[in-house]
Amino acid sequence: MAEKGFFRRGVSELMIARPDEAKGLIIYKHPDGTIPMKSQLTVEPDEVVIFFRDGKPGGAFTQPGRYTLDTGNIPFLSNFVDSFTGGNVLIAEAFFVTTREIPEVKFGARIGDLEDPKSGVAVQTMAHGTFALRVIDPTKLLVSLVGLGRADDNEQFLGWFRDLLQKTVRERVAELMVEKRMPLLDVTSGAMTSEIEAAILESVQRDVEPYGMRITRIGDFVIAIKEEDEAELKRLYKDAAYVRMAGGLQGFQQLAAGKAMMGAGEGMAKGGDGGGAAAAGAGLGVGFGMAQMFAQQAAAGTSVPQAPRHVPSDGVMHPGGPGGAPGAVTCGACQASVAPGKFCAECGQALAAAKKFCASCGKDLGAAKFCADCGTKA
Repeated sequence: MAEKGFFRRGVSELMIARPDEAKGLIIYKHPDGTIPMKSQLTVEPDEVVIFFRDGKPGGAFTQPGRYTLDTGNIPFLSNFVDSFTGGNVLIAEAFFVTTREIPEVKFGARIGDLEDPKSGVAVQTMAHGTFALRVIDPTKLLVSLVGLGRADDNEQFLGWFRDLLQKTVRERVAELMVEKRMPLLDVTSGAMTSEIEAAILESVQRDVEPYGMRITRIGDFVIAIKEEDEAELKRLYKDAAYVRMAGGLQGFQQLAAGKAMMGAGEGMAKGGDGGGAAAAGAGLGVGFGMAQMFAQQAAAGTSVPQAPRHVPSDGVMHPGGPGGAPGAVTCGACQASVAPGKFCAECGQALAAAKKFCASCGKDLGAAKFCADCGTKA
């Protein structure tokens, strides 16, 4: 007669073993606490069997094989003999505990808002992956965590360790980023994964070993942020690199002015007579030269020379006007004499369209393509 994990053929022929349907359980408890003497116990290579009585462990079978339960060849069984039956019955709770590694246990944790040390921005961060664990002390596990109740739910059992690991992940990732000032994009790229995994394993072992368990490894470990947050951090990193290259805030302003001069050089090249590739190359060369000059002066700690502030009487550009550099325009907002372009290099305001004058006779051309007095091309 089949009966939940054992087959009864006679009092002296009881077969005690983990049934097939319980092979996947980490802990399986034999359902009958009254075991006839000389019963046959089967222990698989990936498990141990521990006998308890009155909540106390009395002996264990740690090697695989088939055992005849008899006090003559297994002395510790004498602690389980029931004297009321004439010594023919053992009163014991038999627990089968899996000792092989349990792999691919999934976990996921919301770490929370972490401040990126490189940009100073707080970003919501998550972590997920898998872990593997193994029972290293079955007796300690049964006494301290599971108790002597029936343990037939792997998810409930593993859930406790999953929660513990997730708590450790939240704490250690935040601590490491603060202690070692790890840039968040380096963390999410996987560059720091090995270091973070090692720190997490070291911390979590201290918590699980008192329960006779060990988390052996972490796999597919990923720390992630939202795509839009990643794009924003990359933009901030790029801006910060510009500032460092230009020597701080003042250098960043000088670098911006140099970039404006590059734009002006391109504009002059395109607007010049002929407008070919050679002219464009010359314009870019002027712009790069100005930008390089700004960077060198910023590195040397010197200030960038500013164009003389001069206000002509009519408030517009004049070729080689008094106090202004040739080809300069006057900003209507701050009155600075600056290079031509769409925006003022001093205050950033839009520049008014400058007047054009004939290169031969100096007459105001307005919007004409040729001088009305001498016929010179504008």
